[in-house]
Amino acid sequence: MAAFRHAAPLALPLLVNLGTPFRIALGHRPDTADARPSFAAGLFPGPVVIESDGRAECVQVDFTPLGAYRFFGGAVPDLTARIVGLDDILGRHGRELRARVAEAAGWQRRFEIVEDFVLRRAVHEPSPEVAFALETLWRAGAVRIADIASDIGWSRKHLTRRFHREIGAPPKTLAQMLRFHRACVLARTDGAGGWAAIAADAGYADQAHLARDFRMFSGETPTGWAARLDVVDSRLMRDGGG
Repeated sequence: MAAFRHAAPLALPLLVNLGTPFRIALGHRPDTADARPSFAAGLFPGPVVIESDGRAECVQVDFTPLGAYRFFGGAVPDLTARIVGLDDILGRHGRELRARVAEAAGWQRRFEIVEDFVLRRAVHEPSPEVAFALETLWRAGAVRIADIASDIGWSRKHLTRRFHREIGAPPKTLAQMLRFHRACVLARTDGAGGWAAIAADAGYADQAHLARDFRMFSGETPTGWAARLDVVDSRLMRDGGG
């Protein structure tokens, strides 16, 4: 049984599985009770652990946060920190999709069926204000949520409420996840300055805050994360990253 660990994924998956179910757990190692056939999942600010026997046969769609809202609409918060069966989130449409995919002749036809299904259901438009807030968080290294709310003309409380309704997490949580992923990218591509430089470049106040987020979002220390992924720069195996 092969195991994979994903740190606070930013994609929201929808998966139609025709083979052996994956075992998936949020924040801990899965067991037999965590077998997941076809499902959808929302944002989770922590590690997702997946085990597979290699016999899964599936079509997977990874939604961006805004793409998930376009597809799931107001059901997005129901997926937050959860893995939900396809039938439970999509009802009879989920059952029909699974049946059509299973009966299709070949993978190309299966991809076409899922793509058509997604396109036909992606009819929910996110509010321009939430889209603006998300774009700002995505491209900014460090930004205050209150400043984004002020730019929009909303209160911080109203922005937080609307953001959670459409994205499935508060803006502060998503900002933390984005900052963590920036640090991960920097560690993979430019670790020459060590963890202190990565923390500064990613927008952290200091290295201690970076270490805290690594433990929260990956379940590992920075050096443990680097060792597991075979990050090549040896400076990331020390430099206080543990």
